[in-house]
Amino acid sequence: MGALLFVSGLAGGVINAVAGGATLITFPAMLAAGLPPVVANASNAVAVAPGHLLAAIADREKLPVVDRWLVWTLAAAVLGGVAGALLLLAVPARLFVLPVPALIGFATLLFAFAPRVQAWSARRRGGRAPSPLAGLGSVAGASVYGGFFGAGLGVILTAILAIHDAGDLRRVKVLKNLLATAVSLAAVAIFIVQGAVRWPETAVMLAGALLGGYAGGHLVRVLPAQATRWVVIVAGAAMTVFYAWKYWR
Repeated sequence: MGALLFVSGLAGGVINAVAGGATLITFPAMLAAGLPPVVANASNAVAVAPGHLLAAIADREKLPVVDRWLVWTLAAAVLGGVAGALLLLAVPARLFVLPVPALIGFATLLFAFAPRVQAWSARRRGGRAPSPLAGLGSVAGASVYGGFFGAGLGVILTAILAIHDAGDLRRVKVLKNLLATAVSLAAVAIFIVQGAVRWPETAVMLAGALLGGYAGGHLVRVLPAQATRWVVIVAGAAMTVFYAWKYWR
């Protein structure tokens, strides 16, 4: 079982860095290890959280400038992550996965059609810049979801950020990883304080996720932007189908 958790963490770290969606692999692995759903989700969140930061550091030349907008965006991600984690611990275990397929499917469609959405948004703005408040609100909403479950958070954040920054997908991916780090660490703090983490399984998966996250961050630097986009779309579609079959049948 330890080998399964390590390999799942390794694969999840790479997937999170490139496209987002590691939970498609790591959460079922935690369930296979015998953890209850809420404990499996909390333990999974701890295991994959550092991979986001390592992926961003691996592509450090695309790190965003520290300015007021970045600070407010990170703050929105932290607050959303805390709210989502508290919500997860408050709802019955059998209910916490029900909205997941619809949310992931919507995010995947949003990302797939991001260029058209960008063009439509530009026409609506009449040359004005995207609304910072709308961007912050979108990030905060996605972060609540990320703290609650996390599957597809990378897809959702990438979709939101791509609408507001169509110029450089690598820059979008690095910012996505920074925001996902903020969401994950905020949620993880809540899970640890509440004693919702099973540490032996988490430590094994964490070791694999650290290695995979750093390797995936380097992979993003050499992948063509269009290839990365298709990886995101395919990952999101796969997660939508998987979770719909698992929780809605």
